[in-house]
Amino acid sequence: MTGEDEPRWLDRAEMTAWLRLIAVAERLPGVLDTQLRRESGLTHFEYQVLAMLSDAPDRTLRMTFLSLQTNATLPRLSHVVKRLEDRGLVARSVAPEDKRAINAMLTDEGFAALAAAAPGHLATVREHVFDPLSDAQVRALSEALGAILTRVDPSGDAPQDRRATT
Repeated sequence: MTGEDEPRWLDRAEMTAWLRLIAVAERLPGVLDTQLRRESGLTHFEYQVLAMLSDAPDRTLRMTFLSLQTNATLPRLSHVVKRLEDRGLVARSVAPEDKRAINAMLTDEGFAALAAAAPGHLATVREHVFDPLSDAQVRALSEALGAILTRVDPSGDAPQDRRATT
């Protein structure tokens, strides 16, 4: 290999950051899922679906947009929405503006389930993510993740805090 063909190896600081990022990305979902299943009977992904719908106008989103907001494939999302629909938490309907599209709507029962699950979920998020960090670290984490998201999600489809734009 010539110098040009040589990979750009990670230095010690980069390798440490990379391994920590991967560890958090792999382990945090399990922590969140365990708490939600135990306390509310929801998976973390189901909670995310309900949360995205609760923030939408009329608590309704087109399934294709909901898949972007939850970082899910349409088949995975359809399967989970069907389970939520069977439990009365979500209703699906044909989109009135495009008969080929399907909308998902958070029902009143779904909103109540989300509201009941939120305190425990937020306490777990605070305990495992924000409590160990200073305010400066939270700002730095947000900035760093924003820079990474710009590269991995150039279309900007990842969920955003709507309060940040008001």
